[in-house]
Amino acid sequence: MSSQRGASGGSNPVKKVPIHLQSSQNRLILKSGKIVNADGMTDGDVFIEDGCIKEIGKNLIIPGGTRSIDARGKYIMPGGIDVSTHFQMPCIGIKSADDFYTGTKAAVAGGTTMIFDTVVPEKGESLLDAYGKWRTWAENQVCCDYTVRVALTSWSEKVKGEMEVLVRDHGVNSFKIYMSNKDESMLRDNEIYAALETCKKLGALALIHAENGDIIAENSKKIIAAGITGPEGHELSRPEEVETEATHRACVLGSQVNCPVYVVPVMSKSAGDIIAEKRQQGCVVFGEAIAASVGTDGTNYRNPSWRHAAAHVVNPPLRPDPETPAHLLNLLARDDLQVVGSENCTFTHEQKKLGATDFRKIPSGVNGVEDRMSVVWQKGVQEGRMDPTRFVAVTSTNAAKIFNVFPQKGAVLAGSDADLVIWDPRKTRTISAKTHHHATDNNIFEGMTCFGVPEYVICNGRVCVDEGQVKVLQGFGNFVQTPPFAPFVYDLIRDSDQRKLAKLKPVLRDGTDGEMMSKVQNGVEHVHVSESPKPVTNSGGGGFYDNARKESVQSLPPPTPVEEIMVKSPSGVRNMQESTLDKEPKIEEIEKIEVPAPAVKLIEEQAEPQRATIRVKAPPGGFSSGLW
Repeated sequence: MSSQRGASGGSNPVKKVPIHLQSSQNRLILKSGKIVNADGMTDGDVFIEDGCIKEIGKNLIIPGGTRSIDARGKYIMPGGIDVSTHFQMPCIGIKSADDFYTGTKAAVAGGTTMIFDTVVPEKGESLLDAYGKWRTWAENQVCCDYTVRVALTSWSEKVKGEMEVLVRDHGVNSFKIYMSNKDESMLRDNEIYAALETCKKLGALALIHAENGDIIAENSKKIIAAGITGPEGHELSRPEEVETEATHRACVLGSQVNCPVYVVPVMSKSAGDIIAEKRQQGCVVFGEAIAASVGTDGTNYRNPSWRHAAAHVVNPPLRPDPETPAHLLNLLARDDLQVVGSENCTFTHEQKKLGATDFRKIPSGVNGVEDRMSVVWQKGVQEGRMDPTRFVAVTSTNAAKIFNVFPQKGAVLAGSDADLVIWDPRKTRTISAKTHHHATDNNIFEGMTCFGVPEYVICNGRVCVDEGQVKVLQGFGNFVQTPPFAPFVYDLIRDSDQRKLAKLKPVLRDGTDGEMMSKVQNGVEHVHVSESPKPVTNSGGGGFYDNARKESVQSLPPPTPVEEIMVKSPSGVRNMQESTLDKEPKIEEIEKIEVPAPAVKLIEEQAEPQRATIRVKAPPGGFSSGLW
């Protein structure tokens, strides 16, 4: 297994699970379903014993007394992993409405079997103290497995040392950095740079909330001065370009340190496009959209109902461009974005009214942990943007790989935890605050009808949703450690380090004097062919987009490793007015200096008598150089 379950370290709470919960329903067989993993689908049965998947196949021989569940016509998938929740989080003197019990109950009801909550220390509070507080809140409350990451709300040598302790002793491998929230939790660029250096040294992942805090602070003052106090002012103060600028800056900072960066949440088309572009350039960056950003949009801030508009307040804001959800889903389908989380941070209507006269005081957060899976299935699979394998990738497997809990989580494989969903793609549900399992009285997806419903949800081998009926057990979940140096992430970092190190070569010179040199010296012209960076395409998310990419790459010719070609004419400088129509080029007139053998062969093959020029072609995306 890539991670270990349970607490590690002296101060962590000790988990005590009653014996009747440990032994209940310890054998299950899921019969005749279509098993879906991120890399493919197959028909078969899944046998579960003692909380683990023991065997997968057809016509399995199983012990007596095993409960059998008919999965014909349905998908057997890994349970969802929501890597962005904020349960009972302190906020301007209150706490978010969902605590660890109601929040994880809602998660399980929707098909999610593991959550990542975010520890947010108060200004000046020790990271270790905040971590211990969150663990105490969660233990004996969670209905499914969980883990945490810790936010860096300030920077100092003490914080740096506590990060090392959290990674080494407590199973934490990710830290969140805010570029927003000026004068509260925002870090400056030099502090972010130092934090990224520390993350890389520890083998951790840096999660970045990308918004320009300085611009937001100034915009907010202007908008209030203009008399705009309602929820529409929230989006006006944090326009799309403010998110885009910070996203670009986060990628640049990560690239300079060569530390992996995970941008969350991605709320706009342009921010998503920046991540896609940077990945193509070889930057090790990942992006997470959320249920809200793919399921609805920022036109809700203009709703005449203050309650409706305020319910949608989240940071960064939903974007008023109604095409944003479809664009983000397409990026997810193409692996330009990798994960869909929820950023679940719910507040009741009464709590939202704290900002009745000032949009800056509206508690920021929306629901999503329960509806995430159904919303993504409806908008992604049902509407034809992705297939079931890609759905599994963006809702479970990619998160498990990025945060180093794969294949314990995020897979239907022998030996994996029995965190599974039997998904009915034909069944529908209509989302409503009247029927959801959250502790809040509003739902941003109110009235949305979705195909795709979890008929059974299995957590650690126990059926927690049984034919649609939620039967969770409070305190049944376990803390899951997330080891550092996730191979899925740090293999890319090692490759990138090697490429960057290869470029760090000094130029040998004879002292500090010398002459000014022209581009053409002694009749020799230097033509350099640059090497394109290697795109980051490692998610293994499956699906028809991913397969099409693989086929396209496989069809390309191998690159020509030409570093430098020096071409010399007989006279030293080529006569631009000299015609070549009455001359046949001769191969001996071309002097090849330090050209690798494959390039020599290519030049000789193309040096045909009837042709007036010889052209060496670079790999796709490069250029060609005419040889005279």
